[in-house]
Amino acid sequence: TQSIPDIDFLTFLWMNPAEDLLAHRGFTHSILFLVMITPCLSLAAKRWLPDRDYSFQQWIFFFGVQLVIHDFLDAFNAYGTGWFEPFSHSRISFQALFVVDPFFSVGPALALTALFFLKKADLMRMKWAIAGLIAGILYLGYAIFNKVSIDNAVKVSLAAQHIPYSRFLTTPTPLNNWLWWVVAESERGFYVGFRSRFDKQESMDLHFFPKSDSLLDSVHDHEEVLQLKRFSQGYYTAEKRGDSLVFNDLRFGQNGWDNPKAKFVFNFYLSHSSQNTMVVQRGRFSNWNNRTTASFIRRIRGN
Repeated sequence: TQSIPDIDFLTFLWMNPAEDLLAHRGFTHSILFLVMITPCLSLAAKRWLPDRDYSFQQWIFFFGVQLVIHDFLDAFNAYGTGWFEPFSHSRISFQALFVVDPFFSVGPALALTALFFLKKADLMRMKWAIAGLIAGILYLGYAIFNKVSIDNAVKVSLAAQHIPYSRFLTTPTPLNNWLWWVVAESERGFYVGFRSRFDKQESMDLHFFPKSDSLLDSVHDHEEVLQLKRFSQGYYTAEKRGDSLVFNDLRFGQNGWDNPKAKFVFNFYLSHSSQNTMVVQRGRFSNWNNRTTASFIRRIRGN
């Protein structure tokens, strides 16, 4: 039941790719949907599971807690979650966890394994359940601490390097919470780079990408472009790639972390829509090999 909000993945059956991006983690992850679906699930459980000695209020609590946890955790990565749909299209994104973080999952996974094998009457079940919950909470707190530390370090670095910026974002790189992707917005474009929790140097190696918004002038009022701009929260560039016009969402990093000129993970073809599959994680690890993985680990350890 905790995965019920993810029924929005079915929207790809009738929506175009840009619409589908906004539909995912949209209304089905909103507070309104939670308020609507929780009593429905509780009524269904009360009717179809009469042998369970639970009151309607207890079912409400059971389903409500699961759905709240789902929506809450989804807001911790870069994608963004529409908590306030349909009243507001603002998407909540704390950007403190990568979408798949094995270090966050290991504690709850161990607890789940123990619960699977322990008998129902075993008193250790409750201890394992609490331990798994505490492990997840502690790691989430650690991720928030890292986020605050990285943000402070980035502010100091941008000031020291005299880089003008209006805002910036930081989000963890794949499968860890120590190396962070940084995007700082200036008047003409974006400075991007990496910052490790273990970096000793104040400065960062940043690379500039012009926004090139003028490339979108001919399609600026197209619904698809407006949807992409809203989804990207303004962190985007446009580029010509051959005969294709490409929209890049910078929040998801680049293909090949050690190549500053690598293509961005999120690249949406405005000219050839048939190529828009897996746009959020397109080729995320396509340029990774033993050498780049080893250098990635070294970079996590700090410069």
